[in-house]
Amino acid sequence: MEVATSLSVAAGFALGALVFAAYKLGLLYQLFHKTETQSPRHGGESVAEVLRAHGVKFVFTLVGGHISPILVACEKVGIRIVDTRHEATAVFAADAVARLSGTVGVAVVTAGPGLTNTVTAVKNAQMAESPVLVMGGAAGTLLQGRGALQDIDQMSLFKPLCKFCASVRSVREIKPTMRKALAIAQSGTPGPVFIEFPIDTLYPFHLVSKEFGVKNPPKGIMGKIVTWYLHNHLNDLFAGAWEPRDVSPLPVHIPQATDDQVQKCIELVSRAKKPVILLGSQATLPPTPVDKIRTALESLGIPCFLGGMSRGMLGRDSPLHIRQNRRDALKEADLVLLAGTVCDFRLSYGRVLSRRSKIIAVNRDKTQLLKNSDMFWKPTVAIQGDAGSFLIRLSQGLKDHKCPEDWPLSLKAGDVTKEKANRKKADEKTDHHLNPLRVLHRVDELMADDSIIVADGGDFVGSAAYILKPRGPLRWLDPGAFGTLGVGGGFALGAKLCRPESEVWIIYGDGSLGYSVAEFDTFTRHKTPVIALVGNDACWSQISREQVPILGSNVACGLAFTDYHTVADGYGGKGTLICRKDEDKLDELIKEAQRETREGRATLLNVFIGKTNFREGSISV
Repeated sequence: MEVATSLSVAAGFALGALVFAAYKLGLLYQLFHKTETQSPRHGGESVAEVLRAHGVKFVFTLVGGHISPILVACEKVGIRIVDTRHEATAVFAADAVARLSGTVGVAVVTAGPGLTNTVTAVKNAQMAESPVLVMGGAAGTLLQGRGALQDIDQMSLFKPLCKFCASVRSVREIKPTMRKALAIAQSGTPGPVFIEFPIDTLYPFHLVSKEFGVKNPPKGIMGKIVTWYLHNHLNDLFAGAWEPRDVSPLPVHIPQATDDQVQKCIELVSRAKKPVILLGSQATLPPTPVDKIRTALESLGIPCFLGGMSRGMLGRDSPLHIRQNRRDALKEADLVLLAGTVCDFRLSYGRVLSRRSKIIAVNRDKTQLLKNSDMFWKPTVAIQGDAGSFLIRLSQGLKDHKCPEDWPLSLKAGDVTKEKANRKKADEKTDHHLNPLRVLHRVDELMADDSIIVADGGDFVGSAAYILKPRGPLRWLDPGAFGTLGVGGGFALGAKLCRPESEVWIIYGDGSLGYSVAEFDTFTRHKTPVIALVGNDACWSQISREQVPILGSNVACGLAFTDYHTVADGYGGKGTLICRKDEDKLDELIKEAQRETREGRATLLNVFIGKTNFREGSISV
């Protein structure tokens, strides 16, 4: 009896093992799903179908053989393929599209070095909370780890950078995997996602089968096993590949404040005499339109400091937008609303907040919501939720309440005083070349009302942040908390494609320009005329300003007054050198650049600038 029982158990285990093996080898799936060996279709078509169903209009890339089927299929369904001169630019461009369009930005790059070239841009998207889909080619499913061309462990590389990573193992997985990735990218705290496509999941059956064929298989039973295994793997790869599957967008989850939390905040704000709102990039995220958020802020009447993508939220000259003396205002405020703003280095880790202030913090990400609250500050109310929709509900609950008018007026008076002093600095003569503040003031005066400003640099861009005034919401693009140099070419490319009617300005330092000046070729080929304003002081000035007085050396900080305008000409753009002798015709040269872009030509203004003490005391670490 015991022997029979043991045999029965053993047989059960054996049967289970066989079923499991059949499952892993795809034999069970193949029993019910056909492999269409004569079909000319390929996996790239499945990718294109999902992207089109999700409203994707642009795919950014640098071409490679691993990913060609995706690019060809996307073009056939009307998705515009925009190829760049560096893979990082492709991801930066996708990032800009995500921020400006409210959809997922998409970049496709080839395997190995194509993907490793994107790492900085993907990390920047992660820290900027941009929903970006990065798709990468890969070695064939059976060749990974066997020394194939450009084969590395890509998944381990991207898992720390992305909300979701997947490697497609069969053609039938493409559509559900992409739908899931696109939903995750937009849900909760937005961020990048990554999908790896082995090359045999993208090309047609007849081409892949040639690669799986064994010309001289081993003799005997081993040869038969190898041949069978390869044949079965190929059939499983394409089994059920072309069966109808849903490609529509999955629901996106966005955390919201509870009614009780909103009510508590309404009560706190209604009692405040000197409230302040610090608005961060998260406030610009979907689903709430930025124009509605602007209306809500104006209804509240609370003075606002705007950072990141929220710059321009209140227009160019709103009485509620306070640009100067933030530290003093926060010391005096009795209530501070952190709407998507994080207490990191930008707020001195929370040390600028007064312990006497009531603090309302709203953020989709719990870690960012409470960052450094264990040391330097404590929230009165902490809400893990969407900042934009929270502001709408707050204004609705306070529709009969208005912030005391003398408070924003007093802060605005400080703004006026500080900006008058800045204008006086702009009139000062520098020892050499042009005063950068004067150049920036003239650009601000002449810039079109629909302009989008892309910030890519250190010292010159730091000055521009004080002087240039975005004309409206979603008209300022900077890298965000990662402080990445090199975003300019990609951000401007994405911005111009999203808003072709807008004047797009890249504010470059001469150091940061080096990362993406080659994209003038992209601007020319893809007819995306932008204006690049280069503050050329032949130096990494933001670093030099500290390094020289502290360490007594300018080593590695010096550059040259390079003819960047000639480089732009070589790439098909229009370059102009502006130096001290051109000071009297500065306005004319700026207007000429604007005319050139309206006529379809990307322009670069290479402005030789001198040194000022405007940003003395600013830090670079």
